Amino acid sequence: MDLDSDRLLLEVTETATQLLPKVTHGGVTLVVNRRRRTVESVAATGAIPRTVDRLQDVLGQGPCLESIWNLYTVRVEDYASETRWPAFVSALRAQTLVRSSLSIQLYTNENELGTLNLYSEEPNVFTHDVEETALTLAAHAAIGLANARRGDELQSALASREIIGQAKGILMERFNIPASAAFTMLTKLSQEMNIPLYEVARKLIFEEHPPK
Repeated sequence: MDLDSDRLLLEVTETATQLLPKVTHGGVTLVVNRRRRTVESVAATGAIPRTVDRLQDVLGQGPCLESIWNLYTVRVEDYASETRWPAFVSALRAQTLVRSSLSIQLYTNENELGTLNLYSEEPNVFTHDVEETALTLAAHAAIGLANARRGDELQSALASREIIGQAKGILMERFNIPASAAFTMLTKLSQEMNIPLYEVARKLIFEEHPPK
């Protein structure tokens, strides 16, 4: 990764910890080897994100990996009651003070996978409003990653945000609901259908405005 891209990714994670209330740590997880499913930690704001990535890499389970391989956002409300990834959760609680987290897939091509990961030392921090702001930051992280890999995903990252915004508008008008509720519907569909959030949004827009 070149120096400019590395600085951009670090700026994204540092901005997240400054902008989002009670979010104390951030980092980006990148896939090193798809076949072996190994990852590396970059743009970490401190030791905690690197520790989290190391534990997941060693144990082969955790929210960042689930977000990467399944292409959807993974939110953990409280690790004290989290039942997914038992080995990882046990190790995380033994080695860190992290209580909640949010992992958002970066919109890059299938050979360049990654996630933006945010952590808090308090439970129930990642509300829908916080998640929506984090999605914007994830788009910027994707831009940095695309530049670093010399990919052509720069416009794709921005387009994904625009598509999600359009889909939210459709749901808000159709059901007379606020933006947060529309975003909740989209994320729920993404997880239920096991497809990226922007794909759900794209399908909704296509159904609302089919090509003539």
